[in-house]
Amino acid sequence: MAAPQPEPGRCAYFVARKKRFCRMVPALGRRFCGEHGQQEKENDRKRIPCPLDPKHTVYEDQLQKHLKKCNSREKPKPVYFVQDINAGLKDVAEIPEKQVTLSSLSKEELENLIIKLKKATNGLELDLKEQILSHKALHEALNDPKNGESAFKHLKQQASILGNMEKLHLLGPGRCFIEFGAGRGKLSHWVDVALQDVEDIQFLLVERATTRFKVDGKHKKRDSVFERLQVDIQHLCLNKVPSLEKKRLPVVGIGKHLCGAATDLALRCLVESYATCCEGENEEPAAKRPKNDKTEMAARSSADNERNKEDFKPVAGIVIALCCHHKCDWTHYVGREFFQSVGLGPVEFHYFQRMSSWATCGMRETITSTSEESEDHANNTEEHDQPYSKAESGFDTLQGLPVEERKEIGALCKLLIDHGRIKYLQQRGYRATLQYYTESAVSLENVLLTAVPEPTT
Repeated sequence: MAAPQPEPGRCAYFVARKKRFCRMVPALGRRFCGEHGQQEKENDRKRIPCPLDPKHTVYEDQLQKHLKKCNSREKPKPVYFVQDINAGLKDVAEIPEKQVTLSSLSKEELENLIIKLKKATNGLELDLKEQILSHKALHEALNDPKNGESAFKHLKQQASILGNMEKLHLLGPGRCFIEFGAGRGKLSHWVDVALQDVEDIQFLLVERATTRFKVDGKHKKRDSVFERLQVDIQHLCLNKVPSLEKKRLPVVGIGKHLCGAATDLALRCLVESYATCCEGENEEPAAKRPKNDKTEMAARSSADNERNKEDFKPVAGIVIALCCHHKCDWTHYVGREFFQSVGLGPVEFHYFQRMSSWATCGMRETITSTSEESEDHANNTEEHDQPYSKAESGFDTLQGLPVEERKEIGALCKLLIDHGRIKYLQQRGYRATLQYYTESAVSLENVLLTAVPEPTT
């Protein structure tokens, strides 16, 4: 049987799906219609993986054109991007190349770690003060019956954070509020609501990832300035943010559940990169100038300005809800000096940050598998309160250890890591404290770090 042929004067492209030739009329002297003629050409072209991102392909003959507009291309860095300015440790030789997991350690090795932990935490204040507060800005939202349980828990945390900020006199005019790990920007939103009648305030929302469902749009008709900085905190130089450089407002660093190493990066960003540079700018050069009447009058007239410079505190305060200590990193950790002062180093830090998860996941091992209890537990789990694997937590090695003791050890690990942060801030002239800012039923990660400059004598 002869192979089928296209109808005279019709397109010669065989449409496999329809099991017949295309019935379109091609241009004079052409075998294929406009659509299928282009398809024939493309079938002869070669597609290759994109060198910037092999997850997608591109026609080889259009590679150079594609590279100029590919979404995976390296985009120009913003002016406030300074590579690794807040990274911390530069000498990687201090960090062991290969870390052994907790589950790979023997029971004796883990017990020795626990002995070291208890020795290092001996003398530390183990019982944190409860500072569960609220703020009138959220009263209406807290009493809204439309809110589900999850939304209500977030609102309670935000209200307490604002209450603690108010107690520290951080909610006032002439401030720039920097929300680290801003996400949708809800915490900044409520700070703005609390300061709706206050003038001269600014918000910088720092988030390295693009974020959907942002609440920034709610502030377009307000006088407050909202600006997003899409950059990793590790590379953020606040001194080079144009709007902050122009206004030179004292900053208040805030964050709700700033994961692990991000807290250390934020602290270094504020009290080293920003505060130190600002103080340096306020110092007059030591070069001698010839004195005359005009210069002496100018010096006297500027005395008040000099005093104002001395009173200017670049960082007015820090209020950060801590979480995810298992994501901390010795490279970025600000409390390395404290760890070393109690005879600990990067190896112990690695294990303690893994063991810190026992404070929240230890209790999960005792939850029965009944559907009712499992459902309640799922409802109580926040985005930062996720369970961890047994291998990660070392449960297989210490199965004989009671749950309450596991929780206690995990809490000690968290306290030790956080105490290093407190020591770091105190050494740099801040009055820093830790407190419980909400109930554990609302969030298992319920510790708030606050810091304000020590008053000058």
